[in-house]
This record gives sequence, structure tokens and C-alpha cells, in this order.
Amino acid sequence: MIERRKSKIQGWGVFATAAIPKNKRIIHYAGEKISNQESLKRERRYIQRGHIWCFKLTNRSVIDAGVGGNDARFINHACKPNCYIDIKEGIIWIRAAKPIPKGQELTYNYNTDGEGLIKCRCRPGCQTLL
Repeated sequence: MIERRKSKIQGWGVFATAAIPKNKRIIHYAGEKISNQESLKRERRYIQRGHIWCFKLTNRSVIDAGVGGNDARFINHACKPNCYIDIKEGIIWIRAAKPIPKGQELTYNYNTDGEGLIKCRCRPGCQTLL
């Protein structure tokens, strides 16, 4: 249903290999479960390389897709995304916010609460900082 390949937004992206219906669970965000405190250390290293791979699961825990992650970590941010996040029973799911046609890149809004160190590249001229 999806594959990773080069993206016009940023580096790698994830693309639909078949049409995906609205609200379909597409992939879960896999990785090592760590504390928020540990994620702050790791995020500094990742941001220096232009990545955001730590996904806040709860106020106390984070999923670090840089360790044991899957292709979900390559889904890029967009201010007007075609996917959304659904956390169920400790699992972060990426779901289709609307029907996604074959060939379209998957995106979701990262909703970061960091320092805005990475510029959004979802469209030309976007001024959002992640």
C-alpha cells in the first residue's frame, strides 16, 4: 500500500502504491520507547542532521524511530496534510485524513513543541518552523 522513495518535500518520503480510503490505518510509528528526558538528548543530535524522529507518545514517553523505526519515520510534515495521527493503546497510527490517490506522498502535521529549528518545506514559500 506504501513505499519509501525520494521526496520533493525533504529527503525520503512515503508514497501510496494504491488508492488509500479515508480513515484507513496506514502504518504505525515504530521505534524504541524512551523517556522524555532521554529524547531531549537524542533530538539535539537528530536536529543537527535535519531530522525529527522522536515522537511524543505521552507526557512521560517518546518513540524514537531512529532506533528500530520503520518507514513511518520518513513521512514528511505538511501544514495541510493528507494524514493524521491516532494514538490507540500506546501505538501511534498514521491514518488517511482523506482519500489518497495512488502515487501521492503521505504527509501529516508534526505539531512540534520544540524550538523551531527546522524550516517546513511542504510547499514553496512556507514560513512555518518545526
